Amino acid sequence: MPHTDAQLPVTPPGPSVQELLDREQRPVPEALRDVAFAPLGSAPITRERYFSYGFHRREVERLWRRVWQMACREEEIPEVGDYFVYDIVDDSLIVVRTAPNEIRAFHNSCLHRGTRLCDGEGRARSFRCSFHGWTWDLDGRLLRMPSEWDFPHVEQRDLCLPEARVACWGGFVFVNLDPECEPFDSFLEILPEQFRAWPMAERWKALHVCKAFRCNWKVALEAFIESYHVITTHPQIMGSTGDTNTQYDTWPGVRHVNRMITPFAVASPTIASTMTEQEIAESMVRTGGRDDAVDLPEGMSARAFMGEQMRTLVKSALGVDASERTDSEMLDAIEYYLFPNLAPWAGVLNSLVYRFRPNGDDPDSCLMDIMRLHPVPDLGERPPPVAVHHLGLDDPFDLAPELGGLVEIFRQDSMNLPKVQRGLKSSGASTVNFGLYQESRLRHYHATLDEYLARD
Repeated sequence: MPHTDAQLPVTPPGPSVQELLDREQRPVPEALRDVAFAPLGSAPITRERYFSYGFHRREVERLWRRVWQMACREEEIPEVGDYFVYDIVDDSLIVVRTAPNEIRAFHNSCLHRGTRLCDGEGRARSFRCSFHGWTWDLDGRLLRMPSEWDFPHVEQRDLCLPEARVACWGGFVFVNLDPECEPFDSFLEILPEQFRAWPMAERWKALHVCKAFRCNWKVALEAFIESYHVITTHPQIMGSTGDTNTQYDTWPGVRHVNRMITPFAVASPTIASTMTEQEIAESMVRTGGRDDAVDLPEGMSARAFMGEQMRTLVKSALGVDASERTDSEMLDAIEYYLFPNLAPWAGVLNSLVYRFRPNGDDPDSCLMDIMRLHPVPDLGERPPPVAVHHLGLDDPFDLAPELGGLVEIFRQDSMNLPKVQRGLKSSGASTVNFGLYQESRLRHYHATLDEYLARD
């Protein structure tokens, strides 16, 4: 629940997440139990870090070329020879399955004159340069060098494609360009244990939209890791969203992971006194993009009713038995964050995943990936992953109807982002101001970012 201590007096006007969990008749997952909030320092966050090209290049050299980052899902490269190209600013990697149980990542550049070898995704038996025909096998060994007689100074066995580090967790493939990077297991810190009740490897990618925005990647990230903006940006969901009851968690000594839990199927404390349980349930249905009639049994809370509705939906639509899952696991936005740019949701149905990246070498634009991972049916084969649906800078979210009821939410958020970017440039102030609790996740990741940028 929202925590309090001598330094940070916070008393939200309504039922907290923990209080809602305590009312349920099911065991509370260990990962959702109360944790000690660790107040962070208030180091000033300068506005230049959102648009300065010099700051952006420091991030390239000291962050993006040194940190573990999610490149794709394992299911996107299921067979030997399947590859997926991951681009981050100037760098590009060919992430390829080289054996049934092996994935490697090669720098996407011909060692002759630098031509990019691959784009997008596909299946290959080798990687051939389209310019002069130099060819490498799936293990990165040079197979063919046309006019070999003209390169007596080159040892073919020495021209293997340079590699990046690769690791997997939860069905995600992570890469790191730094050969001396931090071990992946220690980088993940507490995340695997937190997700023990919700194994991400047992999910399949049912939705993937990649949207370009006119703002820095940090501006976009920050818009999706706090609920403070709901009351102004998303007023239509306040009837079924406990915005100011959101629990924000940072753990002492944990640098890369934080969390928030926003309860659904309860009204915002701002308007809760004016809402009936029937109206809360109807608001929840509308928020999901449906206009179904709601027949709330007398004496039943909207939260309990919607929890049962979601269990029925999961069973009928996905073939997954969720009868032992709590209402929080079925309903709430349980959003984790893994530094620097990945936000996976936990729970049963709200299995969204966000990823944020610079859009090329431009500090004023970024890419946001929105994925939805469904549980693999209890009986049946894993469905194939959907293709990425790309939306350009001027493409509205209306062009991605697969987002369903989230289209309006993302549209509202997208209207704010370019305003933030432009406003930061014209501000007469030198810094931005974060709240102590509701924006504690922002403070947390900036502290970790500063740590990376201060390294040699």
